[in-house]
Amino acid sequence: MIENSPLESVKSQISVEFENSDQAKIIYDSIVLEFQTAPDYRSTMDLTLEDKSIIINIDAQDSTSFRASVNSAIKWINLSLQINNLTNI
Repeated sequence: MIENSPLESVKSQISVEFENSDQAKIIYDSIVLEFQTAPDYRSTMDLTLEDKSIIINIDAQDSTSFRASVNSAIKWINLSLQINNLTNI
């Protein structure tokens, strides 16, 4: 952890809502393995599927690892959406 930092840890729950539950399931299935196998030295991420939303729970030791986790989650979701859109053309 960063010395003299007022943050002891950062916890957040992020909800990403999709057009429908089928799309949410496709994206969830595409990225769940990434979340399960991501290195977790300073943060952990859990992923759940709820109807047409994906819920991401992040528990990080500091703001830097929290930001890295959020960036990873966004990249994985965005890439899966792009691939999904290409296959549906």
